[in-house]
Amino acid sequence: MTSPPWVLAVGLALGWTLVCLGAVDLMAFRLPNALTLPLLVAGLAVSLALPGRPILGHLAGAALGYGVLAAVAFGYRRWRGVDGIGLGDAKLLGAAGAWLGWQNLPSVLIIACMAAFGWVALRYLVRGQKTLTAPIAFGAPLCLATWVVWLHGPLTI
Repeated sequence: MTSPPWVLAVGLALGWTLVCLGAVDLMAFRLPNALTLPLLVAGLAVSLALPGRPILGHLAGAALGYGVLAAVAFGYRRWRGVDGIGLGDAKLLGAAGAWLGWQNLPSVLIIACMAAFGWVALRYLVRGQKTLTAPIAFGAPLCLATWVVWLHGPLTI
């Protein structure tokens, strides 16, 4: 089954929005609501328009995506007394869930974590021990992972 012709334009808009979000996060350690929230709404709208994509799975994806990272952020803050992950990352994973559905969120998180670990390892090799405590912009790996899963589907084991 082929996709409707407008899916290419929608996919390109998703990709460019993810590039912008990743770049902003890399430069400012922020994921602005002005990009993440419309991305979430657009994902839900696209899921309504695509055949075979039940809206409830995408609504659940948005809620679970946000909820999981918000819970991790809350737990880390209580445990360590400092912020470890921002709610912008939670909103971005919620937007990914709106686009991809809840079933694809584990793939997004696995790919994002693998990319982040690779990034930290490369920084460690180039700059040494001090980079292990430096913050990373986790939104950039989340953007990459969302795009990969949108294009290629979930991981298969």
